[in-house]
Amino acid sequence: MRWTDLAIIALYLAAITWFGVRFRRSQHSLKDYFLGGKIVPWWAIALSIVSAETSTLTVIGTPVLSFQGDFGFLQVVLGYLLARIVISILFLPAYFRGEMFTAYELMRLRFGERIRRLTAGTFLVLRALAEGVRVVAIALVIQIILGAGEKTSIAVILCLTLFYTYEGGMTAVIWTDVVQMFLYIAGAAVSLAVILREIPGGWAHVAALAAPLGKLRVFDFSTAHFWTTTYSFWAGVIGGTFLTTASHGTEQLLVQRLLAARNERQSRAALLASWVVIFAQFTLFLAIGVCLFALYSDRHLPAPAVPDKIYPQFVWDHLPAGVAGLVIAAILAAAMSNLSAALNALASTTVMDFLRPVARTQGDARWLAIARHATVVWAVVLFGVGLLARNWGGVLEAGLSIASIIYGSLLGVFLLGLLTRRVGETAAMIAMCAGLALMLYIKIATPIAWTWYVLIGSAATFATGIAMSLFLKEKPFEKS
Repeated sequence: MRWTDLAIIALYLAAITWFGVRFRRSQHSLKDYFLGGKIVPWWAIALSIVSAETSTLTVIGTPVLSFQGDFGFLQVVLGYLLARIVISILFLPAYFRGEMFTAYELMRLRFGERIRRLTAGTFLVLRALAEGVRVVAIALVIQIILGAGEKTSIAVILCLTLFYTYEGGMTAVIWTDVVQMFLYIAGAAVSLAVILREIPGGWAHVAALAAPLGKLRVFDFSTAHFWTTTYSFWAGVIGGTFLTTASHGTEQLLVQRLLAARNERQSRAALLASWVVIFAQFTLFLAIGVCLFALYSDRHLPAPAVPDKIYPQFVWDHLPAGVAGLVIAAILAAAMSNLSAALNALASTTVMDFLRPVARTQGDARWLAIARHATVVWAVVLFGVGLLARNWGGVLEAGLSIASIIYGSLLGVFLLGLLTRRVGETAAMIAMCAGLALMLYIKIATPIAWTWYVLIGSAATFATGIAMSLFLKEKPFEKS
């Protein structure tokens, strides 16, 4: 036990929890609890989007990609930019036509109540499964620090995150995200500097070693194994575009932040600005991975049996006392920011899309209490899913592939709502189920790379919806 590092980690956990709880005083209604009162500045929302988009999966999973491979993941990040442009043009105007609390209220306005519940329920399943993988990533870090069991590790971080999310709502989530984002970026920058100092010759040596092996390659324009290569240019850019259009345009975890902006213009600014930070962030973590490759090669060190432990294990074993505590605290910051976002998004969808539509007469104080109770319930659910997710493979790609299976049907039905008028609710529901069934088959029975999942799923859902509308002849439903 290195008490200096443990003291820094404990101080961080106590300070961020105290900081989040302070926002309890501003929580008076569901608008405050789920949308931060719609008074949060765009730059804070932008940083919160980055924190929600990032997680422990990014922090510990991204270095593994370049340690074992190259910088090809940046091709996916280029798709993230194209997706933000699509969302700004197509989705944001629809979301700001009225005051919405969740993404799935748009589906109610376009199709009806049944598909609102179907899309909202799909999100709940998606987020619970994907967050379970992220909880496992947190457990890996805490195990390295304390040698604690997985159950204890998961419970500790969940309870601390739950406490300030329960008290401070979305306002606490966003402002703790801002603090935590600065912390984990600073921690990554410090660890990169320390790793380079450990390598004779610094970055020049890293580049000289890695470049001949192709580890600094970003673009792969080959078309061989077109559908099964995960990080080709085509899979990365096209797949990344569809993936992010789905996650940022249809999933409550990120749409909730866009809805918290004062107006559409500020929401667009937050969304586009967040990409700049995301690109720099992924580049930083990929650079850490290739530097660790050079260090392990020079010293002939064996890689950890669990690849996802490469970065946190190095931090804990090799960084100076105090610095290691800072970096580990930064990794936990990424974990807590994403967990808090997930808890609030799951609670908002549960309350606004399932509970409130059937019981509209209760006052704000009662609904605020129900929202907090829903947050606790979802914390318990995530604990259970985390225990089940321990054997699902590498944490970054496991999380992304799980999300991509469900994103396709979600994006497809949203595109049916935004781009068509003849497709009715029944046709859209059938299409969504067909798209999901197809993606489950592709995941289980084919070698197709996960980067293509959202494209295939959304295209299948959209085409099925159009085809079904020709047979069902439903009267279009749309409320103003």
